[in-house]
Amino acid sequence: MRELSGIISGIAPSATLEISDKARQMQRQGIDVISLSIGEPDFDTPAHIKEACIQALTRGETHYAPSNGIPELLSAISRKTEQENKITCTSGQVIVTCGAKNAIYDAMVAVLNPGDEVIILDPSWVSYEPCVRMAGGKPVHHLLNSKTFQVDESILDKITGKTRMIVINSPSNPSGAILNRSSLGLIADMCEDYDLFSLSDEIYEKLIYGREHISLGSIRDMAERTITVNGFSKAYAMTGWRLGWAVAPQAIINQMSKVQQHSISHPTTFAMYGGVAALTCDQSCVETMRNEFHRRRDYLVQELLLMGYTVAPAEGAFYAYVNTGGDDIGTARKWLEKGLVAVTPGSAFNTPGWQRISYATSMGHLQEAVRRIKSLT
Repeated sequence: MRELSGIISGIAPSATLEISDKARQMQRQGIDVISLSIGEPDFDTPAHIKEACIQALTRGETHYAPSNGIPELLSAISRKTEQENKITCTSGQVIVTCGAKNAIYDAMVAVLNPGDEVIILDPSWVSYEPCVRMAGGKPVHHLLNSKTFQVDESILDKITGKTRMIVINSPSNPSGAILNRSSLGLIADMCEDYDLFSLSDEIYEKLIYGREHISLGSIRDMAERTITVNGFSKAYAMTGWRLGWAVAPQAIINQMSKVQQHSISHPTTFAMYGGVAALTCDQSCVETMRNEFHRRRDYLVQELLLMGYTVAPAEGAFYAYVNTGGDDIGTARKWLEKGLVAVTPGSAFNTPGWQRISYATSMGHLQEAVRRIKSLT
């Protein structure tokens, strides 16, 4: 066989999926593993969202749709963006994608040229770097302060003549930290001074505990250079629906649309009607889930602190990022094999010595997982 793509061969498989797959394999063997390794809400998709999808199927919404998304969903996302995120947005500045991950990939391919550098803030979600590489870019990692998880002027040292974009994720996966106004202002200054694009991944914006969410695109003129990525997976427990979106300047959306037309064509037609219901109907389901995540977060973080661990500011999302020190992969293996608790080591997020613990599971599972972890320390 001839040599395959060198770019793809040089990209590691997703560490989060790899570990969760191993935990599932153990579970299939009858081993009582508690998996806290994957970022998926344990709630079912709210009934009214499922019903909207069922109705769409029943009336025959099973054919091709416009590549950027059905008009009803484009309008709903546009209104939501203007009202909640304070970003001026028309329907033409929206593209609906197969999950937020697809939006990130489309954006990278649409914007980057070979050799362009992209600054990624660490700890960082596992798929940012591969998306940059697959688009022909070069990832440049910048380690955030391990106490505040905020941006300071040291980031300016990473800028070169090839820098094209910066990626931010607030609330963060894996840390749960939220970038404050000072950090976002510094990023905005940097983008304006050096003529950079920004990609702001805001998929966890609805899952925030006692803090304020600020969209980067709402600061000054940043909407003119920001791709805001969001989706339905986390806030509405719709991971399997594969439905996300991006909001960006028209020129970027036009480029992303071409990528989508020649790859996935468009997201699943009837699923998009579920997305319309999610955004336009009663939002109490989101608050119910957020309150339960908040309760679990308070319990888990307190228990980890009592064990003597340092925990990142768990201000949003549904992760506790814990500094266990030393060989994080060895620690994760020990917790899985001896404690039967699956977590994701920080090396997957470019910060060795940490563990990401997802509390997107029942309180009973969390309590048992804490008991097992305690038994190993």
